[in-house]
Amino acid sequence: MISRTAKKTLLALAQEFPVAVVTGPRQSGKTTLVENSFPKKPYISFDELDQLEMARNDPRGFLNRFPEGAIIDEAQKFPELFSYIKSRVDKNKIPGEFIITGSQQFFLMERVTESLAGRAGFVQLLPFSIDELNSAKRLPDKLDDLLFSGLYPPIYDRNITPAHWHNGYITTYIERDARAVINIKELSLFQKFLRMCAARTGQLLNISDLSRDCGISVHTARAWLSVLEASYIIFFLQPYFKNFGKRLVKTSKLYFFDPGLAAWLLNIQDVGHLAIHPSRGALFESLIATELIKQRFNKGLASNLYFWRDNLGDEIDIVLDNGATYDLIEIKSGATINQDYFKTLNKWPKISGEKTKSWLVYGGNEKNHYKDTTILPWNNLKSIGV
Repeated sequence: MISRTAKKTLLALAQEFPVAVVTGPRQSGKTTLVENSFPKKPYISFDELDQLEMARNDPRGFLNRFPEGAIIDEAQKFPELFSYIKSRVDKNKIPGEFIITGSQQFFLMERVTESLAGRAGFVQLLPFSIDELNSAKRLPDKLDDLLFSGLYPPIYDRNITPAHWHNGYITTYIERDARAVINIKELSLFQKFLRMCAARTGQLLNISDLSRDCGISVHTARAWLSVLEASYIIFFLQPYFKNFGKRLVKTSKLYFFDPGLAAWLLNIQDVGHLAIHPSRGALFESLIATELIKQRFNKGLASNLYFWRDNLGDEIDIVLDNGATYDLIEIKSGATINQDYFKTLNKWPKISGEKTKSWLVYGGNEKNHYKDTTILPWNNLKSIGV
């Protein structure tokens, strides 16, 4: 079994709060993580209809079956239970009494924050990180292999063909979750929407263009984007707004959490096809941005990633906001260092009037330095601060 970095954080939260909540996309390894972290706790999944019905029919009686607490999986299917858990943990005051997981943060987080405010610690578990695969000696040697396969655990735990798994994932999970949240009558249109989103990964989001290309209203496009975001399929990077005396772009950028899923939606057939595909650079940018987010999530922290762009075309791919300071990160998928990669980083002191730590993450394999910039290979990002 591949060890998860978030386990340390989860165990710490269970010592600090009566409830620990693990959210993340379906098939990201939440169940495996919580069962491995708390092997003595009873495990209940609300994916099992009989367990769900028992909880709905008699919430107090259901909880009384577990005098020392339990793991409750897919808890978003009965969020009314949280008010009963609140009464229980307020009475017992036992750290780590309940471990709750869920794959629909849209419902789960809203009800948890309403009922369990101040009583719950949170971990967001995404698919494997590069570091986790590397530590287990399961990381592909070639970047394109990783971009094509993605990082979802079943692909590595069960040796499933990536294309087969991604096809089943879209059908079984994403469409089912989407139907559970909003009434989608035409699944073929929703699949078209997914593919259009994949084609826009790493780009500024223009909802009017997206809705027009898909033949849906802007209102519908916003609703569908919310579902994909709540299901941890996509995320948005917001622009960094610190005023440097120039007109700044204020539109968010769209990314997919998993490059392999986005590659499948783009109809990329194999690794050779990916190597020449025009979206390869965007998929790489999405991979690196997600890896930096995983570093934060695995420590129980919120994302601190932004991007910066002005109306003259100058752009920094990622700005890490550290509070009093910030780091700049450029992402380039090429394996050969090109001086053009440092164009905006070199201009930054003039643009901002400040010097700051800067990084270049690229598709090669050697760590290096250029002037004040640290150059990092795609498979070794640990030195970038969380």
